[in-house]
Amino acid sequence: MPARPGPLQGGSLVLGTLALSLATFMNVLDSSIANVSLPAIAGDLGVSPTQGTWVITSFGVANAISVPLTGWLTQRFGAVRLFTASVLLFVLTSWLCGFAPTLELLILFRVLQGLVAGPMIPLSQTLLLSSYPPQKAGMAMAMWAMTTLVAPVMGPLLGGWITDNISWPWIFYINVPVGLLAAGITWSIYAKRETPTRKLPVDAVGIALLVLWVGALQMLLDKGKELDWFSSHEIVAYAVVAVVGFAFFLAWELTEEHPIVDLRLFGRLNFTLGSLTLAVAYGLFFGNVVLLPLWLQQFMGYTATAAGMALAPVGLLAILLSPLVGRNVHRIDPRGLATVAFLGFGLVLWMRSHFTVQTDLQHIMVPTLLQGAAMAFFFIPLNSIVLSGLTPDRIPAASGLSNFVRITAGAMGTSLSTTLWENRATLHHAHLVERLGAGDPAWQDALGRLTAAGLSPEQAMAQITRMIDQQAYTRAADDIFLASAVLFVSLISMLWLTRRRQGGAAAVDAGGAH
Repeated sequence: MPARPGPLQGGSLVLGTLALSLATFMNVLDSSIANVSLPAIAGDLGVSPTQGTWVITSFGVANAISVPLTGWLTQRFGAVRLFTASVLLFVLTSWLCGFAPTLELLILFRVLQGLVAGPMIPLSQTLLLSSYPPQKAGMAMAMWAMTTLVAPVMGPLLGGWITDNISWPWIFYINVPVGLLAAGITWSIYAKRETPTRKLPVDAVGIALLVLWVGALQMLLDKGKELDWFSSHEIVAYAVVAVVGFAFFLAWELTEEHPIVDLRLFGRLNFTLGSLTLAVAYGLFFGNVVLLPLWLQQFMGYTATAAGMALAPVGLLAILLSPLVGRNVHRIDPRGLATVAFLGFGLVLWMRSHFTVQTDLQHIMVPTLLQGAAMAFFFIPLNSIVLSGLTPDRIPAASGLSNFVRITAGAMGTSLSTTLWENRATLHHAHLVERLGAGDPAWQDALGRLTAAGLSPEQAMAQITRMIDQQAYTRAADDIFLASAVLFVSLISMLWLTRRRQGGAAAVDAGGAH
């Protein structure tokens, strides 16, 4: 077996780190840059904002499906070739997304973009770790993690500014120069450091079953609200396919000699509880990340740029604290560090649950700023728990499987949060209007004030309806924020059911794959 290449030195180390970080930045940016652009995309393509969320979920699901393939593809083609090809294909599919004239084509290209993006983040970590001496692995991962924390800051800002001042397709076009630069630098530095390759049988049945049940489940979540859930034969069909497909997937993967997903990893307590905790937490986190800009733009009158500004402070404390967490994750119990994150998210979401239609930008930005601190304590400790006690040869499979579960949960969290938001808004709307009627003094007073201001009776009615909708959707968002806060805090108990292990492979790959 060829010896592992030594660490990079000097300018090569700096450029290599920059190229790998750029690719990671581009990938993570693409999952958040579309958030504030959803109303513009939906309006331009003639669909509802809820349907527009498919632009996010389609990318997430496709990305989740392709992540477990990373291990097999790496052994077949080599880490450097696969990473470079993944970046170049990401550039191509980003360009296609910008040209999409319909929602259906945009979703198709986002699916392709998600599929080719799968290997990028795990392999950026693999190549980065090979560039540094083992004793600096934790710091290298902390530096790498900072790029994934800067991207959520830049995403809303950049996406909002581009949408308001140019046009939404340019949120995809900007990947072209960044990706070409990252691919070029990576190939020039790492081509001579290619990993060994060997031919392995591909688990085609496992891949097909994975695509089938995950795709069916996501379609169920995305179209459930639109088709009135299980009163629709189509939704029932998706549910049957998802359940049956999942059962066959479990049976096949547990008996296959070369499974695409090593489900035996779930036999380890830390991996199972750590992955489940990370997945649920990430689903809650990402669902709320999508919900907040939708509420700001649709019911608070924010432009895409203003919504981006409201979300921008999230990275400040994350960037400052991440290196500190990276340096200490091997010395401090990661369960304690992750507890800080969960309490932080709980506090942030509890603060947001008090938002009203009168809440100003300053009060919206305060919990966003605090959220950055929670993010710094989130990914690195949790991935350390997930990978603890594993031998180095099992870490790629474990990281891939953990990320599959996490990314899938993120896409599902988006669908569930937007669906629950609409359901709760309908309920609140009914409660708000049940007392109003022709004889209600408040109704008559509001109608009189608006008509006195020069509005016709029809315009006055429309204005009152708009105000009721604003209140209903704000209260519904508060409900989602509060429920999410409670769930975050309750996850702490699951966290402490894991076992603390000293040292181990996890210390080397503490960052996991975001």
